[in-house]
Amino acid sequence: MPQKVRGVVALEKGAPVSIETIIIPDPGPGEVVVKIAACGVCHTDLHYREGAINDQFPFLLGHEAAGHVELVGEGVTEVAVGDYVILNWRAVCGTCRACLRGRPWYCFSTHNAHQSMTLEDGTPLSPALGIGAFADKTLVAAGQCTKVDPAATPQVAGLLGCGVMAGLGAALNTGNVSRGDSVAVIGCGGVGDAAIAGARLAGAGRIIAVDVDDRKLEWAKEFGATHTINSRERNAVEAIQELTDGNGADVVIDAVGRPETYEQAFYARDLAGTVVLVGVPSPDMRLELPLIDFFGRGGSLKSSWYGDCLPSRDFPMLIDLYLQGRLPLDKFVSEEIGLDDVEAAFEKMHHGDVLRSVVVL
Repeated sequence: MPQKVRGVVALEKGAPVSIETIIIPDPGPGEVVVKIAACGVCHTDLHYREGAINDQFPFLLGHEAAGHVELVGEGVTEVAVGDYVILNWRAVCGTCRACLRGRPWYCFSTHNAHQSMTLEDGTPLSPALGIGAFADKTLVAAGQCTKVDPAATPQVAGLLGCGVMAGLGAALNTGNVSRGDSVAVIGCGGVGDAAIAGARLAGAGRIIAVDVDDRKLEWAKEFGATHTINSRERNAVEAIQELTDGNGADVVIDAVGRPETYEQAFYARDLAGTVVLVGVPSPDMRLELPLIDFFGRGGSLKSSWYGDCLPSRDFPMLIDLYLQGRLPLDKFVSEEIGLDDVEAAFEKMHHGDVLRSVVVL
């Protein structure tokens, strides 16, 4: 039978979120119901509330989550009732041209649950990134669930569902950081600090954190930054070059996603170095650079979408690294809150007061 649960909903553009009663249908073929244990508060949720993603209100917010499978629909073989899972927003299809070429992390036909969750009056909800996990339970496609070791608490495990995975993957997957590489990360919020942690995991020799906030630069040191640059006080490109024997970094990761930070990343890399854009720009942003500089510098200019991750491959591996003490996921959790505190968490996030607020249910 359909279930009634509590959920955090953005009813209209820009309005404060509210706690609403959500109707969860029984799972259909290929679908599962997951009882949420914890869910991180991500900037993307705020973008949904502000109408910056699309205008398909009302939204059931939350997507950076871990929990336990409660019900499974017909034909589900990936997970079973009771499994401890991290939710992801890219269930790969296995049949598109990317999947058939052995590159499922680029899947061009990812999918979500077919049925809609609704408000009590029957109004369909748009779940954030196809998940909607600021709720006691949610309905997702089975492929959006990745089983991991239950020894990792849901407060930290769920963070791999979005922002932390994006940063780690930008370094490990997209940037292909190797032992001894020099790496610069521009923007030291949650995604940037995850990129720093990823560079450290990969064995980078020099990891340079760049931000305009000294507090964030101190946080970056906790994740493995060997050097810090406050770009309000120093020219970031010149400072990165000074720290890399005048050459520039092997890999520069832009975790902000603005034209000015991308230009810094472009010129702060070594000849034939790599730039990775993981910060998300807005549609109106434009970049103007001399074309000869693209030709003359060589190297790679990459964008990293979800850290080019494959959840079935990356989530269990990263949880194992966390349990071994090699990946400090705990350091990302600034506070634990309840569903009623999401609006206040948005305000703290907007002001840069937290890396992650995590809703615990």
